[in-house]
Amino acid sequence: MRRAIAVALFAVLFAAIAGAQQAPPAEPVPAEQGVATDPGARIDEILEGEEAVLQGLTYSYDPGNRRDPFKSLEVGQNRPELKGPLPEGIPGLLIDEIDLSGIYRTSRGFIAQVAAPNKNRSYLLREGDQLYDGDVVRITGNEVVFKQIVNDPTVLKPFREVVKKLSP
Repeated sequence: MRRAIAVALFAVLFAAIAGAQQAPPAEPVPAEQGVATDPGARIDEILEGEEAVLQGLTYSYDPGNRRDPFKSLEVGQNRPELKGPLPEGIPGLLIDEIDLSGIYRTSRGFIAQVAAPNKNRSYLLREGDQLYDGDVVRITGNEVVFKQIVNDPTVLKPFREVVKKLSP
């Protein structure tokens, strides 16, 4: 039984190969203006595009505010390379390390109070303040929006938006 199936499959495969070898080559269609004369050129172009995608040459992904699922969790987060000690005060704060502890409304707008755990101090931030790896974009009644600089040549945008919400 197995031999009969194997022989039948071999016969079908052989017939398919023989039929493909006997097929006449396709004749190029006369060209109109702006259309390629050789359909094989268009097929080659499509195959090159598919090959580039398969090789990862045309890959692009914008995760937005989410973690990029294509990056390993074992690799450390994108952090700026620290060369020497950080500056004192607000310019030395890292966005990922600060904790939002309060937001206050003043006559000039909102002010955010953040705590820096490594410095055992808290600081008051206003819109436009520059931190070590970004700046404060917006402060609302319950959240602070930061624009963090990302030193990663594989991402489309050189920054990402970080939102820290005030816990109730």
